[in-house]
Amino acid sequence: MFVKDSMTTNPITINSSTPILEAINILKKHKIRQLPVVDNNKLVGLVSRYDLMTVSPSPASTLSVYEINYLLSKMVVKDCMNRKPITVEPGLSVEEAALVMRDNKLDSLLVMENNQLIGIITESDIFDQLIQIFGFRRPGCRIVVEADDKVGLLADIVDEVRGLGINLIGVALNDKADQRIQIMLRVSVTDSSELVGRIKAKGITIIDVR
Repeated sequence: MFVKDSMTTNPITINSSTPILEAINILKKHKIRQLPVVDNNKLVGLVSRYDLMTVSPSPASTLSVYEINYLLSKMVVKDCMNRKPITVEPGLSVEEAALVMRDNKLDSLLVMENNQLIGIITESDIFDQLIQIFGFRRPGCRIVVEADDKVGLLADIVDEVRGLGINLIGVALNDKADQRIQIMLRVSVTDSSELVGRIKAKGITIIDVR
C-alpha cells in the first residue's frame, strides 16, 4: 500500500494572509486538524489546530471578549504556521510514511508531486489502511499464535488454513524475546476450532482466539 492509495486528494488549503479566526472556523466546519498554506500555487507552510490555539489568548486571560477578538482579528496564518512542513511523495509506502510521522511526532504529511501539493495523509488515514489490511471490519475470526521463529513457520500455518478451504484475510507478525514470534491470523470463518486443533498439533502455542 502506498501513500497515494490512502491520502486525501485536493485537500482544503488557505493562504498565508488568512485571518486566524477564519482558519479556526474552516477547521471546525470541515472537522479537520491541519490546513496546508498555499500562496500563488506554491506550498509555503502548514497550520494546525494546535498552532492556532497556542496563539489564542488563554481562557484565564483578563482581556475582555472584545479585546480578544480585536487581537485575533489582527493576526493571520503566517504569524503561526510551520514554514517548513515535512513532505513526502505519493509513491512512498504507508509503512514508511507511518515511520516518518512517528519519528517526527507529526499528525499528518503533505504529499507533493512535481513541486505541487496533491494531497495530505493523516494518522486517521493510516489507521484506516491498517484496519483494511488486517480485515478487521470483515466477518471472521482472529487467532494469535506464538512459536520459535524459524524458516517455514508461517508457510506451515498457511498450509493448514488452505487445507481446510479457509480464506486468509490478514496476517501480522510481532517479534518477541528469545527468538520467539507471535503471528496474528484473521480468517474468514467464525468457528475456527478445527483450524486451531491442527495448529496446536504442530506444537504451536495458541495465545488468543476471538
